[in-house]
Amino acid sequence: MAARLSPQQLSEKHRPTLDQALDTIRTRAYWSPHPEHPKAYGESAPADGLAAFEALRDTRFELDQPGTDDWTGGEVSPYGPALGVTYPHPDLDVLLPAMRAGTAAWRDAGPETRALVCVEILARISARTHEFAHAVMHTSGQAFMMAFQAGGPHAQDRGLEAVAYAFAEQTRTPSVADWSKPQGKRDPLELRKSFVAVPRGIALLVGCNTFPTWNGYPGLFASLATGNAVLVKPHPRAVLPLALTVRVAREVLAETGFDPNLVALAAERPGEGIAKTLAVRPEIRIIDYTGSTAFGDWLETHARQAQVYTEKAGVNTVLVDSTDNYRGMLANLAFSLSLYSGQMCTTPQNVLIPKDGITTDAGEKTYDEVVADLAAAVDGLLGDDARANALLGTLVNDGVKDRLATAGTLGDVALASREVAHPDFPDAVVRTPAIVRADGSRKAWDKAWEAGVEAEVPYLSECFGPVSFAIAVDSTQDALELLRRTVRERGAMTVGAYTTSEDVERAVEEVCLEESAQLSLNLTGGVYVNQTAAFSDFHGSGGNPAANAALCDAAFVANRFRVVEVRRQA
Repeated sequence: MAARLSPQQLSEKHRPTLDQALDTIRTRAYWSPHPEHPKAYGESAPADGLAAFEALRDTRFELDQPGTDDWTGGEVSPYGPALGVTYPHPDLDVLLPAMRAGTAAWRDAGPETRALVCVEILARISARTHEFAHAVMHTSGQAFMMAFQAGGPHAQDRGLEAVAYAFAEQTRTPSVADWSKPQGKRDPLELRKSFVAVPRGIALLVGCNTFPTWNGYPGLFASLATGNAVLVKPHPRAVLPLALTVRVAREVLAETGFDPNLVALAAERPGEGIAKTLAVRPEIRIIDYTGSTAFGDWLETHARQAQVYTEKAGVNTVLVDSTDNYRGMLANLAFSLSLYSGQMCTTPQNVLIPKDGITTDAGEKTYDEVVADLAAAVDGLLGDDARANALLGTLVNDGVKDRLATAGTLGDVALASREVAHPDFPDAVVRTPAIVRADGSRKAWDKAWEAGVEAEVPYLSECFGPVSFAIAVDSTQDALELLRRTVRERGAMTVGAYTTSEDVERAVEEVCLEESAQLSLNLTGGVYVNQTAAFSDFHGSGGNPAANAALCDAAFVANRFRVVEVRRQA
């Protein structure tokens, strides 16, 4: 197909956006080209987006990619309705060679053209944010506004951030250099050297159920911008958002003169486990994965031919030592525990509180008072069902529901979960969070770790979903040691702390620096420990067991390509 969008047109349209992204990853300031408010997309956008989503239901999702040997589907919205969409099932022996066919031209296009094509893909996705929001909502169970923001502009920002890092790393080395070495009285030695960023091969994106676009876009666009073809393997319960992404990417690639098979979809049959098959194929040279520790560890062990980037389970911790804004602390924690029913990889799980209580601006508070007040803050936040539905969304699967149902077996329940009826979706499983009191004495957790029976202490492992532990620790010093051990052994995507003591603040910071955990201190306003901003905040560090990479930094993109040098006699 003849190109309808030339490199010059792409540059005129998107180079300012790319330049701003490059500047912002250096300054770490706030910036986003993707509007957060639904009204920013035009008066008809909400209705048009809903209509576009509804038109997808009960249809065959055509992609015109080679190697389709069957059609598969089966997504059921966590809100109740079956989506009824079927997707092409791949014959890998046909699809993978087809994906490789266009990589030479994509490589030769160079870093700038690749980056600008990626920005065009993101711009087209952005224009359809309302449609994508419904797709994310009805596959992840997020409430609409969260699906709109996290699945739309925030995900697009993370994709663009990855493109900017990819461009910066690929252009760090000049494309051509003249080299001259003096030889005294003899003529100098002279060479002309060219340096080409070459892709590793085909990248495999293994999507997750809870945040298919937000967690998927960094790897997808980092790989594509560095010259690799990308095979998208969505979670079987969250195919639609990534299938839409693949469709847009293929359209843009074709319109810019590249092979659309540089991006393809690998939907799987129920129970097929195609990710394991794909992960060890020699054509797959990069893998991006978000999900369970068990499969992440399997990938890191067995996919030896690939560069593997994983985000796995962790135990996120908040240490409460003291505060000068008790009410603000409680409100901030209540929101953090409630958002998306605790189904975020950044949601706090363990709240460490000294058993002798804490000092606050509202006076001395005992452990029991802090726990009771936190429970009351969650109750107050979610007391109105309409607000509760807007914050909680639905439970994404039966595993989360079962963990919540058994919270009472984990300890003394300080806040019991309750059912919330959804006015529009009667089959939606909406539950408020549970808070469980726990013994955090050093004897309890130290003995468990030393004996290798840490699974017997529930808060020492991830309990994914709306269950958190209010842990009575012997002292702040013991809380610091428990925090250190938890991050080291189990990993953490986030750490929070509340203290008015400079010494404690320094000690918490030292733990997080030594164990490579991202820290938020004394959050009492509208920023929460489980939220990160693209271009400024790092999601994960890559330095503890929760993840071996950060979103996004130079390390996340630099090993997706190699620089090949060609020397010529001048």
